Amino acid sequence: MREILDDLVATWRRGEPAGLATVAATWSSAPRQPGAAMLVRADGTAAGSVSGGCVESAVYELCREVAGSGQPRTARYGVTDDDATEVGLPCGGTIDVFVEPAGFPELAVLADEVAAGRPVALLTCVDGPPDRIGRHLVLTPDTRHGSLGADGLDDTAAADGRGLLAAGGTGLLHYDPGGRRPGSGVTVLVNSFAPAPRMLVFGATDHAAAVTRIGSFLGYRVTACDARPVFATAERFPGAEEVVVDWPHRYLAAEASAGRLDTRTVVCVLTHDAKFDVPALSIALELPLAYVGAMGSRRTHADRLERLREAGLAEPALARLCSPLGLDLGARTPEETAISVAAEIIAVRSNATGRPLTGTSGPIHK
Repeated sequence: MREILDDLVATWRRGEPAGLATVAATWSSAPRQPGAAMLVRADGTAAGSVSGGCVESAVYELCREVAGSGQPRTARYGVTDDDATEVGLPCGGTIDVFVEPAGFPELAVLADEVAAGRPVALLTCVDGPPDRIGRHLVLTPDTRHGSLGADGLDDTAAADGRGLLAAGGTGLLHYDPGGRRPGSGVTVLVNSFAPAPRMLVFGATDHAAAVTRIGSFLGYRVTACDARPVFATAERFPGAEEVVVDWPHRYLAAEASAGRLDTRTVVCVLTHDAKFDVPALSIALELPLAYVGAMGSRRTHADRLERLREAGLAEPALARLCSPLGLDLGARTPEETAISVAAEIIAVRSNATGRPLTGTSGPIHK
């Protein structure tokens, strides 16, 4: 929903009737994950997507119906791979889509928290007693706004929702009407809006500049860092949110001490110089980060490993290093190399093979 949030808030503040569709659950080869959303305005224009195109027309019409009636509805598209084509899911799979009138009082709090870069979750009752469906609860780590219709349900869902928010997760919770778990009768969709994950790119090179651009494209909050002020400039790194002039290892240690790195953080060391990359990698490989990669030839990699061993790193830490970084795509230019690096980051994050899909079997979307 993040990509349509500005449009949603603007539409609501204008008092314009609109329908909001959100993917609540998926099975098999569904094209988009829970939380994906589409907004359909009164003038017929739309923003966002719930299926990458497969069932957009059907959901579009349902949004217009709900905008007119004001009554939330849930629709299921696709049942089996055999009949999915008839309902617009030629790739197979099944999705549940919750459609509601766009706009609710808690939306202002949600938008403010997202704009400020603070973690926040939107809880929506998507199934239950008629007077509960479509009610919302907005959670921050310390506050809550709105209600799902019962104090006990609010208390339990808030506790569970904060657990999902801490992990950056989105999913369904099931309770009885009083909020007891495990239970049935009430289903709550939790949509987490965690701050964008960080990408730290060390080294003021053309390859580093290309990596910052693709990192920003993938949704990372990108920092470029190099100790040389003549090269570490905003002009060289237009894809970075910030450019820092500092020694990479010193900056990395300070960010870790300040608690500004987490298990989603990606570190790309592109300095290609032992005096810069070995100290930085010595710190990065001891932190619980999502990905640590370093550029260099096979010979550079072998030399780097020896230097890291001499610095005291054990084999389990060294095994986390992706070096030479990137997938084997035959990349040569900085832009091609950035695609290779981005592909590896996605594969590591998803625990995927990185192999061509033509050589694999089973579900594409795991």
